[in-house]
Amino acid sequence: MIACLHGCAWEGLLMNGKAALKNTAKKEPVVSKLLAESSKMSIPETLETLNTTENGLSDAEVLARRGQYGANEVAHERPDSWYMQLAQSFVNPFIGVLFVLILISLFTDVLLAAPEDRTFKTIIVLTTMITISALLRFWQEFRSGQAAEALKAMVRTTATVIRNGQPEEISITELVPGDIVRVSAGDMIPADVRLLTSKDLFISQAVLTGESIPIEKYDTLGAVAGKSVSSGKEASTNPLELGNIAFMGTNVVSGSATALVIATGSEAYFGKMARDIVGKRPLTSFDKGINKVSWVLIRFMVVMVPIVFLINGITKGNWMDALLFAVSVAVGLTPEMLPMIVTANLARGAMAMARRKTIVKRLNSIQNFGAMDILCTDKTGTLTQDKIILERHLNIYGVTNVGVLKYAYLNSFYQTGLKNVLDVAVLRYGNEHELHELKNNYRKVDEIPFDFVRRRMSVIVRPPETNRNLLVCKGAVEEVLPLCSEADDLDNTEEKNILYPAEKREAVRSTSVKLNTEKRKTIRAIAHELNKEGLRVLAVAYKWVAAEERTYSVDDESDMVLAGYIAFLDPPKETALTAIAALRDHGVTVKIITGDNEVVTRKICKEVGLDVHHIIMGKDIDALGDAELAAKAEETTIFAKMSPAQKSRIIRSLQSLGHTVGYMGDGINDAAALRDADVGISVDTAVDIAKEAADIILLEKSLMVLEEGVLEGRKTFGNIIKYVKMTASSNFGNVFSVLIASAFLPFLPMIAIQLLIQNLLYDISQISIPWDNVDKEYMEKPRRWEAGGIVRFMTFIGPISSVFDVTTFCLMWYVFGANKPEIQSLFQSGWFVEGLLSQTLIVHMIRTQKVPFFQSMPALPVLMLTLAIMAIGIYIPFSPLGESIGLAKLPITYFLWLFATLLGYCVMTQTVKTWYIRKFGQWM
Repeated sequence: MIACLHGCAWEGLLMNGKAALKNTAKKEPVVSKLLAESSKMSIPETLETLNTTENGLSDAEVLARRGQYGANEVAHERPDSWYMQLAQSFVNPFIGVLFVLILISLFTDVLLAAPEDRTFKTIIVLTTMITISALLRFWQEFRSGQAAEALKAMVRTTATVIRNGQPEEISITELVPGDIVRVSAGDMIPADVRLLTSKDLFISQAVLTGESIPIEKYDTLGAVAGKSVSSGKEASTNPLELGNIAFMGTNVVSGSATALVIATGSEAYFGKMARDIVGKRPLTSFDKGINKVSWVLIRFMVVMVPIVFLINGITKGNWMDALLFAVSVAVGLTPEMLPMIVTANLARGAMAMARRKTIVKRLNSIQNFGAMDILCTDKTGTLTQDKIILERHLNIYGVTNVGVLKYAYLNSFYQTGLKNVLDVAVLRYGNEHELHELKNNYRKVDEIPFDFVRRRMSVIVRPPETNRNLLVCKGAVEEVLPLCSEADDLDNTEEKNILYPAEKREAVRSTSVKLNTEKRKTIRAIAHELNKEGLRVLAVAYKWVAAEERTYSVDDESDMVLAGYIAFLDPPKETALTAIAALRDHGVTVKIITGDNEVVTRKICKEVGLDVHHIIMGKDIDALGDAELAAKAEETTIFAKMSPAQKSRIIRSLQSLGHTVGYMGDGINDAAALRDADVGISVDTAVDIAKEAADIILLEKSLMVLEEGVLEGRKTFGNIIKYVKMTASSNFGNVFSVLIASAFLPFLPMIAIQLLIQNLLYDISQISIPWDNVDKEYMEKPRRWEAGGIVRFMTFIGPISSVFDVTTFCLMWYVFGANKPEIQSLFQSGWFVEGLLSQTLIVHMIRTQKVPFFQSMPALPVLMLTLAIMAIGIYIPFSPLGESIGLAKLPITYFLWLFATLLGYCVMTQTVKTWYIRKFGQWM
């Protein structure tokens, strides 16, 4: 059988870079009723219930059951087709407004106009705006989706199944209930199964529980001596602890088994969890912010456009021209490039993060990354290395002792059963400290294997030049200590004599002390203190016995001498401390939500610089109401022993207080929380279901990428908000100017097509904003959407341009004599150029809270494009295009006045900016 690379990957479990997930995982997945019942049945009864035999199903039976149960696939998301993505790019409120305006123009300029007056100019300009915006948005999102799909490693996973009495390899998607499967070390459990036979079977359920220590499973719980457990009790507490049931997606660490398939696909425990996370994802803070801003601008348009229409109709008497002009004003108020600017910003951020080995599956998550003020993270595999290391080897007084390490090394090296992560850690540490020579000095006699009922194991070896055997036992303190009658009472100067040479052993033996009640109490206290530090503690004991070649049993594990303890730690990642400190400096609070116990979690959190004084346990969550939980969640740093549903509930409670919440995890038990968070973060070695639920996937296991992502998100948001604020304020100023001009001029200050072309050029000047620089000061704290702040900004900054529009009106009217309808084209040319240049300059005035060009330089693309648009705007009145749209050539002296006007505009804007920042404490 081909082992799954990530623990639960198979064909069909796709990552979709664009699809959303729904908010439905409010309860724990449950095992199927048949699976729970089969755990209590005898093997013959179970086979009979599934109408199968130990020889498996026939081809005909398989075909029938596949029609009944379907393929053994979990629910997964599929990307939209390219044409659906293209269609969706045209769906947003602003493009909808432009479509309405196109229809109006179609009636006024074409259908209802006289043949000689018919023109498609307005329709062409509006269609160009829509096409540019939608196509750029589609291209950016399509490329992002393609990159996310390319990330997924296609792994075809097979299972060994018995059919027609013969073993064969098939894709796990072809399994049906009633199949008989064989699994061995390295295999993935392909469905929820009932064990029929097993031999030294240890299964890692880390992808379901987060617990890194493998669980021993048995075909019949009561059939193993000393291992009888009440299956009924297990079923009533935690289905994952059913001793004779193995679950889809878990991995065989050692041993082998034959099993009966009970539940497949969406009926499996894994499948139920996957099914619960597929669907529509809840709106994030980014989505809500964009919606608020969009509707603020639309409401403003709905109010202002009718006013412009009525004033022009009443004062000019030409209602058709007034309607066309009002339509043009509506276009000017429509930030039709907003979707494209937003998408381009997000796509640029995604590409920048890709260069840092980070894949962004959903573009919106980049801004959410920057707005995030709370990061919740699982502990195992995210904060920690997910690699157990031997931290200490101590005598009974808690003093470092090499002799204890030597005993532990012998035990781990000579055992032939499951070498779990603890044994690997002992051997690795021992080899690093030159204990490998012990391998050559001992001969193995026998062993008493480990099991999770006794929670200990022993090896019996014979040292050189002696006629006695040495039994070395290693296991849980509470299991080993009662079996010891004495303890070593040595200092470090004598520890080298513990194992050899032979002539010293009697002297060493004489240094042991009786274990009385007081000493046992002291030993337990030391072990407890180690536990409080988050260390997993094992006791090491030994016993000298006669040199017999016989089979040893559990009864031989008695009257032993306690040598001391070995303590293990799953250490934090090297970057965790630095990354968490950096996040804190940038206004992001880190909270730990884990399924592990509070003692280990407290230790890890202490090492990475987190507050360890506030801890909430999973058992306490369910008794709290939503408001009470939200209050506690905000002040709590560590949440331990949490189930998947409880993790999600904490995320939602923090969001209810207005926080933008990120979650980082890599297991199935993290999938629901990853989905519910504003930004879900996982790693490339995570289970596929976690990667599918996540928004961002780290390809490099450095938590410093998180800080880089936060800064990239804030830069992205800064450039988005630049566009929104400069467009809103500029549009407001233009409308204010139009209202003044409409009330006092005997002609239109600018005809419809001129206004449309001016607006198109201004929009093009802003296309480069996604590549602009962002001031360092702006990225120091989380940023979020504030629709009210945008309205305030618009009303304070917008009228500044109107002041200089009015001075331009006066200039053209009084200085250049453009005060009659016959020469209105000169007036319109003067305002066309001044209006376009002042709007383009606003890009530089608003992009920074500092003095532009002197204290904060724009990026080269922004500088070059705005200069190009200003040059084009000056040229148009002198070009054939200008003549065709009713503009006239401007006198050279006009440009001296224009320079003075623009200089005054910049000075006044900077003055108001300084006052605004002082009064409201922010700019963008």
